[in-house]
Amino acid sequence: MSVGKSHRYSVVSSSEEDVHRHGNMPALGNGFGNGKIQTRRKARSRFVNKTGQCNVSFTHMEEQSQRYLADIFTTCVDIRWRWMFVLFSLAFILSWLAFGFIFWVIALMHGDMDRTSGDDFTPCVMQVNSFVAAFLFSVETQTTIGYGFRCVTEECPMAVFMVVVQSILGCIIDSFMIGAIMAKMARPKKRAETLLFSHNAVIAMRDGKLCLMWRVGNLRKSHIVEAHVRAQLIKPRMTEEGEYIPLDQIDINVGYDQGLDRIFLVSPLTIIHEINEESPLFGISKQDLDNADFEIVVILEGMVEATAMTAQVRSSYLSSEILWGHRFEPVVFEEKNHYKVDFTHFHKTYEVPSTPCCSAKDIEESKSLRSSANFCYENELAFITREEEEQEDRMGERGAEMETLSTNLNIDQRPYHRESEI
Repeated sequence: MSVGKSHRYSVVSSSEEDVHRHGNMPALGNGFGNGKIQTRRKARSRFVNKTGQCNVSFTHMEEQSQRYLADIFTTCVDIRWRWMFVLFSLAFILSWLAFGFIFWVIALMHGDMDRTSGDDFTPCVMQVNSFVAAFLFSVETQTTIGYGFRCVTEECPMAVFMVVVQSILGCIIDSFMIGAIMAKMARPKKRAETLLFSHNAVIAMRDGKLCLMWRVGNLRKSHIVEAHVRAQLIKPRMTEEGEYIPLDQIDINVGYDQGLDRIFLVSPLTIIHEINEESPLFGISKQDLDNADFEIVVILEGMVEATAMTAQVRSSYLSSEILWGHRFEPVVFEEKNHYKVDFTHFHKTYEVPSTPCCSAKDIEESKSLRSSANFCYENELAFITREEEEQEDRMGERGAEMETLSTNLNIDQRPYHRESEI
């Protein structure tokens, strides 16, 4: 292998590799820049589209057709409506043709085709003297139309048996196809059309803490029962052993420990993720966000009130779709007797200039340094105050000793003066 060949799973783009290979190159154009060529980062492919569809294709699957046919009901529910109608029509047409052919063969072997209606002869099926007539009799039998013109007789037990088999098989086909169509129509997938995620996520201060926020809303008055939200950060990662993981999934806490992930989705709500030490966004600043390469997948799950079926709505935010220093505009307004929700402001945000541009990690470190500095200053004041008090105590003790000594001297001098006087 050549030394200059890049790693197979290199995260650095080819343009960035050229910059690292050639070193710092002089700035071009009008002279602005920091002495390096400014390369534009390639746009990341979405893992989950805004519509909730996963941008994943499967290839080289072993025995794919056999596995899909083994679960034919789910396959019928998942396929598109056009193919569902084709399958629905083919199921009936093919069964009519198959049993029509069987009845035609029975009539042909019995000799019904060669006899006329005037002869003293009882056919297996009345008025079946061609394949078209046999096909019409098959349709009438399976759909229980019963025009009364064609009917089976007791002349041929095989024809009676095939009528029974076709009736049973027709009920099975009806049940399967109607059940698949009803399941496809009642799927909660379409409920996602009336559940909204905001176009952008925002990062701003909330209650003195840096938070990631996005908005969810329900366009229907019917509720989503047991609604709860989840979020995951997806980005490529290189392990310590050199293994490249293209889609590493990291859970983002939205209040699961405190039960805040359970929401009562009547009016639009703002989902909050506190960026703390356990958050994967803890060390990301505004500048880092502009150059980051990750995707945040947000999921809303709950039961549809009308059908009691579980619905899941998905969306995602690329790093370029996260607005730093923004907040969502209010959408709920109090009227005289009710609350009004204005969805024209659902996706709108406004800028908050007071939002710090540093990361949550830097904010926590600055707070800890400030608290430690205040603690050291308070300790220094307490130490100085203690020294002053001790010094004052020593001065007081020394003054008391001097007073005691002067008193003793005065007492000793009195008898001396008296003796001298004598």
